[in-house]
Amino acid sequence: MSPAHPMRVITIANQKGGVGKTTTAINLATALAAIGKRTLLIDLDPQGNASTGLGIDREERGTSSYDLLTERASVTEAAMETAVPDLWLVPSTLDLLGLEMEISSASGRAYRLRDALHFHGVEHALFDFVLVDCPPSLNLLTINAMAAADAILVPLQCEFFALEGLSQLLETVEQVRDSLNPALSLHGIVLTMYDGRNNLAAQVVRDVRSYMGEHVYETIIPRNVRVSEAPSFGKPAILYDMKCPGSQAYIRLASEVIQRERLLADAA
Repeated sequence: MSPAHPMRVITIANQKGGVGKTTTAINLATALAAIGKRTLLIDLDPQGNASTGLGIDREERGTSSYDLLTERASVTEAAMETAVPDLWLVPSTLDLLGLEMEISSASGRAYRLRDALHFHGVEHALFDFVLVDCPPSLNLLTINAMAAADAILVPLQCEFFALEGLSQLLETVEQVRDSLNPALSLHGIVLTMYDGRNNLAAQVVRDVRSYMGEHVYETIIPRNVRVSEAPSFGKPAILYDMKCPGSQAYIRLASEVIQRERLLADAA
């Protein structure tokens, strides 16, 4: 890969749990890899659900995102191949639970992930996309992910308090932009867990589109049993059942992400 086409880092974040964040991270990463984009998924959630969802058992996680953030390992040492061609994973372990206390007084603690990703220009040699799956909180791990990112992708559940949680997250993004990462942008908001039989869900879609306009992706991720089942088999939904509505939605979302990336490149 030439320096003219640098790696793009997209952080997938929402401080609320249960909004489809990790499901989005796994399946968007898989869809990008499926269309030939060399993709790295970094699991920054101590629960490690993205790692489990890609079939990486805890005993297989010898080198992890904890080692990356404590400067014990480089990206090339921590990244492991997955069952998906062109998709690598930096897995998570429970060691991340103690990270904030461990590096709280260290200088540059908010830039540990950024520095790891850009060490010696590694971004120009290995990956087209790096996706970062964050914990469901606005802690030092999430701040590291935002400080390292080119853009934020926000999964938003189609439920009553969706906009309230979104406002808090956008305030944090603005704070990070002001203090740590002036280049940080909002890549887009993806509406998840949509149930077309639910009038409230349809109202949430209208409200979010009215409030956020073009920042909202056209693709909406539906509630789908096959997508929910896939992690228990250690597979992305796209591999577990590519034809199910949820998988097809994530494939469309990947196309939208690529389209937005092209528009950004053309505007640069």
